[in-house]
Amino acid sequence: MKFIHIAFAGLMCLASFAGAASAASAADDNDITIQLKDGPVVIQLMPEVAPKHVAQIKALVAKGAYDNVAFHRVIDGFMAQTGDVKFGNMTKGYNAQQAGMGGSDMPDIKAEFSKTPFVRGTVGMARSQDPNSANSQFFIMFKDGPFLNGQYTVVGKVISGMDLVDKIKKGEGESGSVTNPDRMIKVTLGKK
Repeated sequence: MKFIHIAFAGLMCLASFAGAASAASAADDNDITIQLKDGPVVIQLMPEVAPKHVAQIKALVAKGAYDNVAFHRVIDGFMAQTGDVKFGNMTKGYNAQQAGMGGSDMPDIKAEFSKTPFVRGTVGMARSQDPNSANSQFFIMFKDGPFLNGQYTVVGKVISGMDLVDKIKKGEGESGSVTNPDRMIKVTLGKK
């Protein structure tokens, strides 16, 4: 009888470890790592806030679509924008005049606005005037931007490497367009 109790306790302990590993794995499934020139930035995606947008980002990451894509619009004290996989790939047909006007071969996504605020490190989806036009482009906030709350879809937050985001080359003027921009060297699923 004592052996059964010990065996049961052992099974419960193993189940506990498996559950913890499974929870850690599930968290990693919603992390992406962006390799910048100065090191890695880890973003925790928020499928509970914007499930369709997060699914599209993860699909693009899995295809390698974000690799070598420029930070084409970077406004000091505001945000760094990237993700134009059509015109922004710096090794495959980069077009500085059109970077920021393209998306991907996937469909645009209907807005998933939430009460999640835009604060330093928040990752939001870029879009045109049409709220339902987000596709592949996203931006990372340098500072809080409450004027964006409820107007743009929040998809995640930087959990590691925000100091590296701060080092992204800034653009000029109100548009923030960048000459010889920094890029996302490699973007992968999980923490790397």
